[in-house]
Amino acid sequence: MSAGTTTPPEPVDADLTEALRAASEVLANAADARATVVLSGHVQPDADALGSTLALAEGLRRRGARVLATFPGPFTLPASLGWIPGAEGLVPSDSVPASPDVFVSLDAASPGRLGELAPLLERAATSVVVDHHASNPGFGRLRVVDPTAPATVTLVADLLDGLGVTLDRHLATCLYAGLAADTGSFRFGSTRPETHELAARLLSTGIDHAAISRRLFDTAPFGWLGLLSVVTGRATLEPDVGAGLVWTWSSAAEAGEHGLAGEQLEALVDVIRATEEADVACVLKGQPDGSWTVSMRSRGGTDVAQVAMALGGGGHRAAAGYTSHLDREGTVAALRDQLRGR
Repeated sequence: MSAGTTTPPEPVDADLTEALRAASEVLANAADARATVVLSGHVQPDADALGSTLALAEGLRRRGARVLATFPGPFTLPASLGWIPGAEGLVPSDSVPASPDVFVSLDAASPGRLGELAPLLERAATSVVVDHHASNPGFGRLRVVDPTAPATVTLVADLLDGLGVTLDRHLATCLYAGLAADTGSFRFGSTRPETHELAARLLSTGIDHAAISRRLFDTAPFGWLGLLSVVTGRATLEPDVGAGLVWTWSSAAEAGEHGLAGEQLEALVDVIRATEEADVACVLKGQPDGSWTVSMRSRGGTDVAQVAMALGGGGHRAAAGYTSHLDREGTVAALRDQLRGR
């Protein structure tokens, strides 16, 4: 296969089993031909995006493919993720070929989440989209999209099986990190019997699951306590908005005042979501350009993916987000309007 020499047919959708088979075949052929495969997850990668990308990259290397794994830039992996096996091999986004043989998008709900790498969806000879977001509109040549999957790593595990790659501790650590993170340590409603079956397979390789969970959930700089105190102290409960709303805000600059990187703000919403009087928890995270990145969580009564999509974003029923270019008051007002209409 050679980049840019063929015109791919129009995109097609297939049922999941067929999509997995077709994607495995494309990737196996690429490996057999020692083709160049570029993989990327979404901007500001989380454990699922990173674990998916690194696991599939390693599996393809073992099959003989020339693999480049990257993420939209600029990005710096936080300490809570930088330990995942293979992270040291990530390359800058500007170092990948403009027209690779295969481009694989992992855990990105829309082309926009791929940043400057989105054009590779069209420029690559073949593009494969692997994702589990309910808001995914359908993009890329071949789509392995399952909104019922608890994490994208579950689909990657299926692809590795299709490639004939045996799971070992290296691969299992990548996959378990994404699985534990996106299921909230198996607490979220997306957890299914098959989720635990996959977890059992991964544990059987001998991974240190306790250490993985500790790094993901129970390790933070001391400054996190100060930031948490300030941000939770300004939280606002509005029980009459929708099925109840609790929200607060912070900013990358405020995180910096506590000696923290802006990525530390991502964990705030999982703290305030514990509020029992509110079905929806929301954190507004101020960005240097004046915009607000909004993270939402639902306790089950509200489909926050629909709310996010109405406001220009997307996600899952219980976890979604979007970006607002209004001021803080305007951003919250728009959110209230959406929640009151549901």
